[in-house]
Amino acid sequence: MISLHAMKTAAMPLGMVVGVLLCRPIARLEALSGNMITPALISLMLFFTFCRVDVRQMRPSWLHFWLLLFQIVGSVVIYYACLPLGQTLAQGAMICVLAPIAMAAVVIGGMLGANIATMATYSLICNLVIAVFAPMMLHAYGTGTCTFAQIMAKIAPMLIAPFVAGQLCRHLFHRLSRWICEHSQISFYMWLVSLAIVIGRTTCFILDTEADGGVELELASAALVICLVQFCVGRLLGRRYGDTVAGGQSLGQKNTVLAVWLAQQFLDPVSSVAPTAYIVWQNFVNSYQIWKRDR
Repeated sequence: MISLHAMKTAAMPLGMVVGVLLCRPIARLEALSGNMITPALISLMLFFTFCRVDVRQMRPSWLHFWLLLFQIVGSVVIYYACLPLGQTLAQGAMICVLAPIAMAAVVIGGMLGANIATMATYSLICNLVIAVFAPMMLHAYGTGTCTFAQIMAKIAPMLIAPFVAGQLCRHLFHRLSRWICEHSQISFYMWLVSLAIVIGRTTCFILDTEADGGVELELASAALVICLVQFCVGRLLGRRYGDTVAGGQSLGQKNTVLAVWLAQQFLDPVSSVAPTAYIVWQNFVNSYQIWKRDR
């Protein structure tokens, strides 16, 4: 009899392989849905997670402050550090640091044992702060046409709506909320489906991008280094404030869908290869962490 642990361990790399091999059908299916499958899955995952969050436990902390400071200052520092190697590389690296915490980070953090209230608080704070700060960065280093309203239009439906729905369910539909809490592992399988879709779309994007192969390799390599550094720094900060996993996921797992859109719309479109590659790297890190915890 195959154990649940063995199934979960095999399912994670299998989901990525399926995404790569079936990238064209997945991309067509996502296009037919109006690119709504992934947002719908993320919203459902967040709804399941937010049903378990007590608003009274959501408080800003010094951990949140240092994580935000690293993102904002780090995005400026990495831009100028990479600028001698080319503006496209500098823009791609910058957006990988500037991008806010991923919508699914709260879900993955919960699987890994993080304090969900801590991560939910940071998710709301970080996305709002970056929505204010990103237009200034893109004005300085990009086309300068991005606005707070444009970013919030991308963030609010997938973050604020599930939060409100989860809290309403928690307080008004107690039996449903209790059932969701008892079956929180459903979020893992929704994440697997969304992982296969995201990897499939990422594969298609990389295959279809008409850019110099050397530049693409530089962008992908920079994304790998930045991904590992952010997970490590986040875990160090989290350990200092009593929640290693929350720190790592909050800083390392990025809203790459938003990052790719920002890069394509307001920076050199080729720079979007960096956040696209970041999708792959952060999911390798997530898969390894889940495998290690389940082991």
